Amino acid sequence: MNRLKMMLIGLTILSAASARTVAQVAEDAGTSKRGVHEIQVTLRKYEFSPGSLRVRKGEQVRLIMTSVDHDHGFKLDDFNINQKISKGTTVIVEFTADKDGTFQFRCSNVCGLGHRNMKGTLVVEE
Repeated sequence: MNRLKMMLIGLTILSAASARTVAQVAEDAGTSKRGVHEIQVTLRKYEFSPGSLRVRKGEQVRLIMTSVDHDHGFKLDDFNINQKISKGTTVIVEFTADKDGTFQFRCSNVCGLGHRNMKGTLVVEE
């Protein structure tokens, strides 16, 4: 009888520890997913859509960028990004938003008369 009690206590402790471990693994997995902020961006002559991007400081940012009508570029000087996006393709641009503020991005591949006005903003909030 005493031996049976000890086994039951041992199993109870083991199952509680296992449940805690499973919960921690699930939390860790959720944390890494939570930190990635995906944004779909469409590039077409003279505009980024959306033209204003908002993220949180410290987030891993994943921009899924599609150029629909012409070769374009995405230049975000403050994060050392300059990526060409060819017509009809999708390119993924990833970076960590490690500083807060408002930053301008622009097209870095001449795409026509309105090229100079093809700009947008990235807002990184604390």
